[in-house]
Amino acid sequence: MLTPSFDLSQDPDFLTIAIRVPHARVSEFDVYFQGVDFKFYAKPYFLRLTLPGRIVENGSEQGSYDADKGIFTIQLPKETPGQHFEGLNMLTALLAPRKSRTAKPLVEEIGASEEGVEDDDEEFDWEIEQSPYEEVSESALNLQGHYGFGGLRSGVFQRLQDEFSDVIDIKDPDFTPAAERRQKRLAAELAKFDPDHYLADFFEDEAVEQVLKYNPWWTNTYSKMMAFLEKSQEQENHAVLVSFSEEEKYQLRKFVHKSYLLDKRAHRQVYYSLADILLAYCYETRVNEGEKTCDSTLFSKTKKVESAWNIRKLSATLCWFETWTNVHEVLVSFGRRVLCYPLYRHFKLVMEAYRDTVKILQLGKSAVLKCLLDIHRIFQETDPAYILNDLYISDYCVWIQKAKSKKLAALAEALKEVSLTKAQLGLEVEELEAAALLVQEEEAAAKASLSASGQRTPSSSSEAGDSEGSDSSTPPETADSASEPEGLTGGESEGVGSFQDPFLVESSALLVDGGGACGASAVLRPAVRQGKPLASSQGGGAAGPLIEELGEHLQAVVQIREPEGRQAAEGR
Repeated sequence: MLTPSFDLSQDPDFLTIAIRVPHARVSEFDVYFQGVDFKFYAKPYFLRLTLPGRIVENGSEQGSYDADKGIFTIQLPKETPGQHFEGLNMLTALLAPRKSRTAKPLVEEIGASEEGVEDDDEEFDWEIEQSPYEEVSESALNLQGHYGFGGLRSGVFQRLQDEFSDVIDIKDPDFTPAAERRQKRLAAELAKFDPDHYLADFFEDEAVEQVLKYNPWWTNTYSKMMAFLEKSQEQENHAVLVSFSEEEKYQLRKFVHKSYLLDKRAHRQVYYSLADILLAYCYETRVNEGEKTCDSTLFSKTKKVESAWNIRKLSATLCWFETWTNVHEVLVSFGRRVLCYPLYRHFKLVMEAYRDTVKILQLGKSAVLKCLLDIHRIFQETDPAYILNDLYISDYCVWIQKAKSKKLAALAEALKEVSLTKAQLGLEVEELEAAALLVQEEEAAAKASLSASGQRTPSSSSEAGDSEGSDSSTPPETADSASEPEGLTGGESEGVGSFQDPFLVESSALLVDGGGACGASAVLRPAVRQGKPLASSQGGGAAGPLIEELGEHLQAVVQIREPEGRQAAEGR
């Protein structure tokens, strides 16, 4: 039997189910519905749904078939008119079989997966392979690491460490306790942090500002929700603002419904890790400006690899199997990793991803599920990141469909109340920024001094030209070389003015001593770019007067990085 594609919608009085069954025999179909059960059969298609609300057969039900599109449309009356059925787009949960009503034992595992229940009628395999019993020490049991969704996995990487070492940063996760994982993660982030990269993005943030202007899909949806809530206080109705594509619906039908046995601690971990994963996804979506490409191109494969890398690298949950105790820890970890690993490392991107995550959580389960499906697709098409789907994302896609909307709203509120500062990241970025701004101010002052000196230099140059012109004994070669300092002076001001990066101050500084000797390595480079010969390439007799005259011109100007020299020059 094939499970057909289907959609559910509702109005105050009716639930409408549209079932696409191409090539089915219209004369041979059957529909059954009662309470929360709905069944449809049209060979070779079979659909069984467990509805989130009760329906009733009262004579007002209707059905129609569009032969051109191959779609059955069935309209069923609600048992309680006006009731809102929540979660009609959670297809995996709707496809899950209804729990048995038979008598249950007095002691049972609540929330256990139905797939894990043994079938009493199944014949026991008497030839099953046996192994001798081995005593396991208590210390070895305590060292066993747990990870994955809700911390329900262990032992996965004992045999797969070599294959997936590029996917996760933690080495030997099966025998690395949570506290040790965190210590190693913090040390790795400190070692990776690059002050030059961070300050380059801080001062030259045109690309970052462009990324910040992008509006992902949830921005407009969130605005519509807020406008809707201003008119109506029925928060449950805003779920209809989020729709799923056919590809996303196909993904949902492929998942196998499960139940998860989680204690209170693991339950909190699931929500905290969800926020961590969403933060990384929001950053990735924004920096790529939601770009979607075809899988057939080399560019698209490269893009998907980069997207998968961004998401798993920025999420300590996925990369280090990190566990959390509060939402502030999650936000601090995400902020540190944004400033250490991706292409764009700017604190504004941290805060924008934080605001995006809050919006997604406030939009509810449908928005969160849509994001998780996108992550699942990115990982599934990227080898070997698919292992993260098995450990985390697939379970999240199933679990979120049954999660409580109030819990997601509470998580959103908890995130909104958290404040994050640069100082809390522990990377001393504020000190770096202050030092860089101080250097930038010194450079600006130097440029202003050079600009002021440029206004006084022409008069002194003309006087030198007049004195040289009156000396008829000056040979032509000497006159040509004497005219070169003017060209070098112009190149000098251009060269110094072109340095914008505060880390290039030392290379652009001019050091002039009292004897007129000038270390003008940075000043001479513009002359080379303009195609002018360097005086140093000529004979030694020509280089001496050139440097002396250049020194005379600069002695009356501000002395950069030489406070004592500056006072001496002003005294002349």
